[in-house]
Parts: sequence; structure tokens; C-alpha cells
Amino acid sequence: MRLDELYLWYLGDPAEPRYVGELKLVASGKGVSLHYGQAWLNHGFALSEDLPLIDNEFMPLGRLASDTQRAVGAVDDARPDRWGEKVIRFVDKPKRLSLMEYLYYAGDDRFGALGVSTSSSTYRPRESSALPRLQDAQKLSEVAAKIRDSEPITEVEAKIIAGGGSPLGGAKPKALIDIGGEPWVIKFFNNEPIDNPLVEHATMTLAKQAGITVAETQVIRLAAENAIAIRRFDREQKRRIHSISAGTAIRAATASGDEPEMGYPELARILRRVGITQDDANQRDARELFRRMVFNILMDNTDDHEKNHSLLIVNPLANGRMKLAPAYDVLPTNSGQGYQEFICGNQGRDSTLGNAMSQCEAFGLRQAEAAGEVARVIEVVNQWQTHFAQAGVTARDIQSLAERIDGEELMTQRVRFDPALYRSLPAKRKKPSPFRRT
Repeated sequence: MRLDELYLWYLGDPAEPRYVGELKLVASGKGVSLHYGQAWLNHGFALSEDLPLIDNEFMPLGRLASDTQRAVGAVDDARPDRWGEKVIRFVDKPKRLSLMEYLYYAGDDRFGALGVSTSSSTYRPRESSALPRLQDAQKLSEVAAKIRDSEPITEVEAKIIAGGGSPLGGAKPKALIDIGGEPWVIKFFNNEPIDNPLVEHATMTLAKQAGITVAETQVIRLAAENAIAIRRFDREQKRRIHSISAGTAIRAATASGDEPEMGYPELARILRRVGITQDDANQRDARELFRRMVFNILMDNTDDHEKNHSLLIVNPLANGRMKLAPAYDVLPTNSGQGYQEFICGNQGRDSTLGNAMSQCEAFGLRQAEAAGEVARVIEVVNQWQTHFAQAGVTARDIQSLAERIDGEELMTQRVRFDPALYRSLPAKRKKPSPFRRT
């Protein structure tokens, strides 16, 4: 099937799909554009800040490199992740691997509340079957391992993993699964040197102790290894929550022609500007984002890229306000590389507490407040070995992780950080506005 045009739908209530607009393959096949339909222009909402409700064909921003494919604005988050793309190449075998094929074959149950159809009058997605259930987890892991290793699979095996699901993530084997009538993502062991599924569960529950809202997780015991299941935060009972990645939010907020600053400070500024404002919820989100940054630094989670942070637009038809989604994909990378994927402060991506503190005002925090948050996270991280052991992580795996988490670079920062040094520092003076009357 050759796909040059598809149609975007909104599935906030899957029982009543709403047509959004037309998708077209552009930029020599490397990009996908969006043109809102008239009904959506009259009664819809802007999917992201760079897709305002105007009668226009929106094109992907910036110049696409030879190996880059990108859909416009929030549509880009409806595409499958790298693992989903691999499943599509392996199972569906589309003749042409354009972004339109990936958007279509990702199926109906993708991230957020957007859907892709071959019709503009009827929501007609790629056919799919019911989600596999918890009792199918072992079989799912075996199918995922075959795809990972490029081994042939049967038609029945292809059916249970078709589409690959498309929650945000990366290239690691995963699938969508039904647990107790609720949709979850299950991630499988991927021949890592340590038990990553169990370590991820331990890290996520440790992050919760540090005042970080995390996606609910549970360990799934399989025949020879563990898997981890993560409850989907973009689903609420039978409804779907419109969601965008941090990368989409930052690109959408960046002025045309400027290079987006992919990092925690810029995401915090967006949250404070367009976050939910009741009871200072946006400020609480920004403060929590600061804690997440510090936690990731100290736990050697350097895989904190733009797709590993998300925003939820819970009631887009009312006000479109965003809130920080629960944390996910939080675990030590055990690399000790010394830099994050997301910008932390004045020293760019350097994995240091000094760098994290350098732009604390972007999070709406005075230096003393930020230092207090750092101290809070340090107190929790200092107990990580005990917590991991209680979660069932083996002594061998803890010893391996300790080489980084308790190594000189990170341990020294935890020991030497002194919140008292920041209490006496004067607040930074704001630059006077050029519009202020004198």
C-alpha cells in the first residue's frame, strides 16, 4: 500500500472520533504536513502551539537532514517509536518506508489521543485485534526477542504484536498489554548486563520517594527473566488524553529561525507560561521538573532525551493548559558519560549539581529553594542501595551500578553539596524592562 495522503482524527472519546484534517507527504518524502478541516477550525483546538487554528497547510519546521523524518507539530508524536518502526518493518513489510507508512501501520492505540485513518469521512485506522492479556506476557516476550534478533515469526505471532504499539520510548523491545482491563506498556529484558526491568522498577519507586510523580509500574515474572509493565498515563478510563512530547512542546514554542533549546530550563519556562494555573499547579510542575533533573543526574540516568518527558493536555477543548506527565523511562544508564541528553543549565548538558543550580530561576525557584530541593533528592539517593535490595535487585547488579552512582564523580557531588552556601546569596536582579515608564 502506497500512502501519500492520510487523515488525522481526534479520539478523546474513542466512541465519537472527530475529524481533524488532512496529512500529506512533503519534503521529498521526509516530512508530513497538516491542513485542518473546516469543522475542526470551527470547533477544535490547536494540537500544539505551532499549529494554531487557521486555514493553512502546516509544514514541518526547519530543514530536515537526509536521515531525518518529521511530521508537523503534535502529529510527530503520533508516530511509532524506534521499536515500533522495527516491528512495522518486520511484520507489515511496507514497500516504502516513508513516515506516512509508519504513521498508518502504528495502528489505533498510539500515544496520546490522535488517530490516523485512510478516510476523512469515517475513522478507518489500520485493523487491529484486542490487546494481549497478562497471561500472554511470556509469548509476547518470545515474539519480541525474535523480532529483536531478526528471526522469522508466524502469522499468529505477528498478529499479537502488530503495530508494535507506539508509546513514547526508544528502541528497546516492548508491547501493549491489557492488565485488569487497563492498557499498560510491557518492556522486556534486552540482553543487558544487568536486570534492567527490575532496576527500572526500583528506580521509579525510588524517584517517587523523592517527590517525583511517576507512572505506575509492576514487575512481571517470566520464565527466565523479568519484564516491567508501565501503566499508560495517556489513558483515563475509556478516554484518551491529548499528549505531546517535550521536544514537540519546545519546538512549538521556539521562534521561527531559532534553534530550539532542548532542555529542562526551557521546558520549565513553558510549564510556567502555559501550565494549569489553579492552585499554582504550573509552579509545582516546574519545581518537580527541577527535582527530576537532579534525580536523573545523581542516578546516572543520562538517557533523558526529548521523548522521555511529556506534557498532558487533559481538557484541550476548555483551555488547552498543559501539565507535566508522570515520569517514565527513569533508570541508570550505567554509562558514567558525564552529560545528559537534555540541557540542564549554563554548562549545557554537564551532569553536575552546579549546572543544575545555574538556571534555577527558570523553574521559578530562588537559589535557597533550589538548594533545598537538591538536598531533598540527595537524601533519597543516598539510600538507593537499600531500596534496590528491598526491590529484589541482586547484589551483583547493585555493585555494578554503584561503580557509577557511587563513583567519585557523582558521590563527591552528593557529599560536598551544601545548601547553606546558597542561603546568603543575593537574588539575581531582573533586567529592567525597556517598556517600563521612567
